[in-house]
Amino acid sequence: MYTQVPDHEYALAESVNWLRERLTAAEVASTIAGSDEDKIPPPFTGQHPWSTLSRQLGLSLFDQKTLLLCAAIEFAPGLAELYAQAQGNPDCTYPTFALAFTLFKDASWEALSPSSPLRYWHLVDIHQQPDRPMMLCPLQADERIVNYLKGLNKLDHRLWPYLLPLRAQKPQMSRDVSHSQQLVVDRALSFLDQVELEGHSRILQLVGSDSISKQLVAQEVATRKSLTVYSLPAQLIPNNARDIEEFAHLWQRECLLLPLALYLDASEVESDAQVGDQAGRIRQFLHRSGGLFMLDTRDVWYGLEQANCTLDIRKPTSAEQAVAWESSLLAEQGNLDQAGAHGQESHGARSLQTVAARLAGQFNMNLTTIHSIVRTTVSTGAGDDTEVGRDAADRLWQACLSYTRPRLDMLAQRVVPKAKWTDIVLPSEQLRFLRHIADQVDQRSTVYDDWGFRRRSSRGLGITVLFGGESGTGKTLAAEILANHLKLNLYRIDLSAVVSKYIGETEKNLRKLFDAAEDGGAVLFFDEADALFGKRSEVKDSHDRYANIEVSYLLQRLEAYQGLAILATNLKSGLDDAFTRRLRFMVSFPKPDEAHRKLIWQMVFPPETPLLGLDYHYLAGKFKLSGGSIYNIALNAAFMAAKNGMSVSMPHVLEAIRIEYAKDDRMLNERDFEWLGVEK
Repeated sequence: MYTQVPDHEYALAESVNWLRERLTAAEVASTIAGSDEDKIPPPFTGQHPWSTLSRQLGLSLFDQKTLLLCAAIEFAPGLAELYAQAQGNPDCTYPTFALAFTLFKDASWEALSPSSPLRYWHLVDIHQQPDRPMMLCPLQADERIVNYLKGLNKLDHRLWPYLLPLRAQKPQMSRDVSHSQQLVVDRALSFLDQVELEGHSRILQLVGSDSISKQLVAQEVATRKSLTVYSLPAQLIPNNARDIEEFAHLWQRECLLLPLALYLDASEVESDAQVGDQAGRIRQFLHRSGGLFMLDTRDVWYGLEQANCTLDIRKPTSAEQAVAWESSLLAEQGNLDQAGAHGQESHGARSLQTVAARLAGQFNMNLTTIHSIVRTTVSTGAGDDTEVGRDAADRLWQACLSYTRPRLDMLAQRVVPKAKWTDIVLPSEQLRFLRHIADQVDQRSTVYDDWGFRRRSSRGLGITVLFGGESGTGKTLAAEILANHLKLNLYRIDLSAVVSKYIGETEKNLRKLFDAAEDGGAVLFFDEADALFGKRSEVKDSHDRYANIEVSYLLQRLEAYQGLAILATNLKSGLDDAFTRRLRFMVSFPKPDEAHRKLIWQMVFPPETPLLGLDYHYLAGKFKLSGGSIYNIALNAAFMAAKNGMSVSMPHVLEAIRIEYAKDDRMLNERDFEWLGVEK
């Protein structure tokens, strides 16, 4: 960013001429004694870089003259000979503090202090040499300041490796931020108007899990305050104290020379880290610098010494997201029509509202993501002959699933749900409960938004379900069926990756997991949930205390989670009572009776599998197996038959049953295997 200062060339010429007159006087001593020295020199009056720099950085008149002495040689290299003559040494073709003290009678020793503006703001560099006093060491004006005095007001190149302009992708709709986010912007502006601390830090704490929404709010605040905002990742802040100090001074100087704000991304930094760690370096940087900071954090940082305002920034409300989906779809439809995308039927406003409401009811997106998905998805399919209303809705749904997937794949195991309602055998009551669960997920938008339940409470808006029963009774299969029916991703939570022996790490992993799932495109499936949701124990030592904290944190996140979470356990009695009170449904999966076992045997082999003389009645009556065990047996029997090039028959199945029994060291009743002369 360049700023052209009016008459800056004239001001520079005046400055150099004034200094040349001082240097070319017949006798330096008589010049010092002259009355002209009491007057304010011409270059330091008027509206140009000299006066602005002096005002912003607090330069005294002697500081200004010394800076001119150091900078003028960059504008007029011929002054070097005059510097040497004035100092009586042909080799001293550079400015020094000694020369400044000789030329200007208002000289002050304060200018040599590290806290003086000349040195504090790094306006001049002292090339110190071990065999020379500081007064005689060469001085050089800082390159950034020289450019500024030339009228080139551009960000210091030493900050380029650390900073990037914050250019959050605009939603390109009627509003850059939603109405609820605009209220946050107004609060931030009110705070900044009330706390005008020139040269001191002001901090807007942008708290929340969605960085894109925080960036949009930050950009809106900066635009309203006529500021350019740069982004700095927290990990790029220098490590040692000296470098932090220099970096802080450079940034603060830039804030005084340019209308700037800094977006400091500390979203992955824990605020309670020890001094010297990342959080400690951030706090030191904020303490030693100045200007407007927008601190992107996951949680509130307490104990900041600077004037700060905490802003809780969330994604747009569900109703605002529905409006955004509809507006973006209408805009993209218009673009396609103008571009001549024929072969499509324009879907009406009612169809758009239906699609928008369904997407907003299931997924939790910011405005930027909504627009990006619509733009890329609708235009990608513009060349086919399908009707936009139906086809686009399916593509949009899949695009939303794809958007939510990458963040979860690192935290849990993705299961591709293929099972359908016809693939499970359960009593009618359990099937009815599963249907109720699916219906509640489908109708969330109607009940929560249209019927007002979301306005009444922010808790309990998700659906938490417990599947209880022995291993192999269909709990995982039921989770697959629900995910497939709802067209959502299914993720099995890997407890070994979540639970950590290190204090506090389990909560961090759970937070990442739930934050990633909040976008709404996933069903979370906690297998063997009693290992993670167990009863809180009596506190006997620090390990018990932290284990109880983990359970309490998990209960809080489950209550705040707005998606579908399924927990499977073999031991319902081992679950914490506070957890069971938060459940929407509890579904018990019994071991199948003989009639249900027969149905499972009849369904377990795919239609393509060659079968020969299987006695389903015999298998269901003789062997009291779970559905999971029956599936394992069928698979093993199929491999045996395939190896022998035969159809699956009773000998294969009975041998596979022996293998299944051996897994659990179960006793075999050889009579059960006496079927039509089967060898014992």
